[in-house]
Amino acid sequence: VQVLESGGGSVHTGDSLKLSCTVSGNIAMNYASGWFRQAPGEERVFVAAITSTGRTEYTNSVKGRFTVSEDKINHTTFLEMNNLQPEDTALYYCAHARQKTLVRVAGAYDYWGQGTQVTVSS
Repeated sequence: VQVLESGGGSVHTGDSLKLSCTVSGNIAMNYASGWFRQAPGEERVFVAAITSTGRTEYTNSVKGRFTVSEDKINHTTFLEMNNLQPEDTALYYCAHARQKTLVRVAGAYDYWGQGTQVTVSS
């Protein structure tokens, strides 16, 4: 299984970005696609996730601003980020889990992308 993210960039406060994550290979019937982010000097933290059944979860700081969705046919997950703030600046990772129960825990994911940088300046 391979995970490939794209769509990062440098924007200003209040702008929007849409990240994409395409998974290829032997994809399980039950799965979760998660987004995590890691700011310099900080730990990698959960941002959002969507499961094979369409359940979505978000960390509190992005609720109402970020939306996670999926194109099942093309095995692509999207993270639409609106009203971006400087504190959203981080390296964003997409991850794929071969289960759909634990979606907020990084250790529950089996495959990771290389990350895409999002920088928000004021």
